[in-house]
Amino acid sequence: MPITVSAAFDSGNIEVLRADGPQAIDLAIRKDAHSDFYQWFYFRLSGARGEACRVRITNCAGSAYPGGWPDYRAVVSTDRQTWTRTETSYADGILTIDVTPAADSIWIAYFAPYTMERHHDLIARIAAAPGVTTRVLGTTLDGQDLDCIDIAGGPLQVWLYARQHPGETMAEYWMEGAFDRLIDAADPVATALRAKASFHIIPNMNPDGSRRGHLRTNAVGANLNREWAGPTLDRSPEVVHALAAMDATGADFTMDVHGDESLPHNFIAGFEGIPKITDRQLGLLGDYKAILARLSPDFQTRIGYPPSAPGRANLTMSTNQLANRFGCLAMTLEMPFKDAAENPDPVAGWSPERCRALGRDCLAALLEVVDRLR
Repeated sequence: MPITVSAAFDSGNIEVLRADGPQAIDLAIRKDAHSDFYQWFYFRLSGARGEACRVRITNCAGSAYPGGWPDYRAVVSTDRQTWTRTETSYADGILTIDVTPAADSIWIAYFAPYTMERHHDLIARIAAAPGVTTRVLGTTLDGQDLDCIDIAGGPLQVWLYARQHPGETMAEYWMEGAFDRLIDAADPVATALRAKASFHIIPNMNPDGSRRGHLRTNAVGANLNREWAGPTLDRSPEVVHALAAMDATGADFTMDVHGDESLPHNFIAGFEGIPKITDRQLGLLGDYKAILARLSPDFQTRIGYPPSAPGRANLTMSTNQLANRFGCLAMTLEMPFKDAAENPDPVAGWSPERCRALGRDCLAALLEVVDRLR
């Protein structure tokens, strides 16, 4: 049976240079459309059951974040439900993945994929819960729906949104955990939060990039998290529609959920440096991070991005724009593609299950500051 490699499916990304045998599989990651960004890969390897395979991805030196490759391990699955890490090494710009497939086909990815089909399953499942409504904020350049889930509750306005960068699939797994907690009628955290706040949740800000297998951009190569100061319908309609919906409700708390290629940690980036910053906002941000570190052993506050200097925040980024625009508590949550150094798992690494758990813990932390948001 010949060995084949393919990626012509939802969220797939790879180019085949050669597949001449189990030890002669050379591949390259395809760039995002109209962009030089690339790092996300997701492909199927078939015809090598029980054979020790060596897969080389040869163009990693020019990827968006080459610092993300050292100490990284790829994920593999034979059922596309359970993903585990496999032996991976990086040298001289080449990522080498060693795997012995236990089935006729195995799927290999940068992180556990979150396809648009899974996204639609999520929307359908959560929409069936009491007190939940769904709406389409608008359409993308590829004609896909930009979904928003609203959970009716108290007067505070909470906005959660994820996958501005589509290859950061851990962000939508985080959403699953947050949703499951919020719709659980027996969960006291959810009951208390919903009494105080209404939730507006965009689980995938970039459907086009997700389906196309992009790392960071939408259909025309726009990095959505650099579009919030002046989005346009011909370049970043996703941000136009999301920002209009936020303006309509206002915002007391916002969280933008992401993944970081290089840092093996979970951390939060804030809005230091915005022109209209207040001591109240800074105090709430520090308190939220400290609470989350107490609640979750997977979260830490020692390592993260350096804060912007006073008055130098980039207002094209959503967290800075929203904190400045609404005077709210806003933040960006970053999760690792690598394993989390604080609590390593040699089998699964940082995983969808742990993303979901962190989503639940982030809501518990929100409950401890929610009475101070106004």
